[in-house]
Amino acid sequence: MARKIVHVVGTGTIGEPLIGLLCDYQEQLGIDEVSFHKNTPLTRDRSKVRDLIRRGARLAVNPDAKDGFKSIGLDPDLATEEAIEKASVVIDCTPKGSGHKNKIDYYNRFRNNTRGFIAQGSEYGFGKMYARGINDDALVQGEDSFIQVVSCNTHNIAGLVQTLALEDSPPENLVAGRFVIIRRSNDISQDTAFVPSPQVGRHTNETYGTHHARDCAELFATKGLDLNLFSSAMVVNSQYMHIIHFNITVKEPTALQNVIDKLDANDRISLTEKATANQVFSFGRDHGHFGRILNEAVVSVPSLQVRDEHEIVGFAFTPQDGNSLLSSMSVAEWFLYPRSFEEKIQCLKELFFDEI
Repeated sequence: MARKIVHVVGTGTIGEPLIGLLCDYQEQLGIDEVSFHKNTPLTRDRSKVRDLIRRGARLAVNPDAKDGFKSIGLDPDLATEEAIEKASVVIDCTPKGSGHKNKIDYYNRFRNNTRGFIAQGSEYGFGKMYARGINDDALVQGEDSFIQVVSCNTHNIAGLVQTLALEDSPPENLVAGRFVIIRRSNDISQDTAFVPSPQVGRHTNETYGTHHARDCAELFATKGLDLNLFSSAMVVNSQYMHIIHFNITVKEPTALQNVIDKLDANDRISLTEKATANQVFSFGRDHGHFGRILNEAVVSVPSLQVRDEHEIVGFAFTPQDGNSLLSSMSVAEWFLYPRSFEEKIQCLKELFFDEI
């Protein structure tokens, strides 16, 4: 039986915690080996790389960078193409645009001996869009070898739409979904892209506004649904969490308690009495794996309201890339264990929170 190897490309805000999760849950997930690719030998990243190696992951680098890594005390195990060729699944967590370049330079050449390639939300068009719990039944074995895990905010929107409008109701129940994404300017691990004041974004899509609603609509389109969604976005000078204001209009009458009950019944959505991003973020830092909350959304209960029995409004915090980590691991397991991936992925259930 072929060994099951997962290879992660990139060690940034998604790559680093993903490698850690794969290593820490390697046995439960049925993975024989975890490897990761680091592009540049940097002394400021040395401690991070050493800890990932300590956890059991194998380091892969470009051959021409090998001496540079050795000069800073890191001894790579694998070369770039060797690691990709050996891998059963490759998860690309590189910055925007690099995933498409890697697909052209490497992945297309190894698709015959690799079960699947996964990229993150910034790589629009890389492959079929996917979010855990939203369109698992749209994945087709033997056909979908390239998967794009949608962005963290798209996960949040999709989870809200699925739970409040589509769960146990026909698609026609969603009259319209309107969303304002209030984005943090950058992650606490990043030194660039911070903004001095709130900055509004442009509507680049006539039908959907920003890419968040577009991606969500295309995500549900993999299930044959055509949803009325529109989003706007802005950036604020914070490094904590994204926040989404949602306004979902449904055909069937509802009430506030019914909304709360639906959200509470979805284990991928967490509820909170908190009203500030720093408090929610702090909970994840103290209780999450690598500081992450893996739920798709954290809905602030005090912000919820139902207007005229059909209009549901409120605010939901977006976990800092945690939902993307969950979907990346879930679809990786789908490639490795297509018949039992649902059972395998349950080992991560302990990392979910009903309440924050």
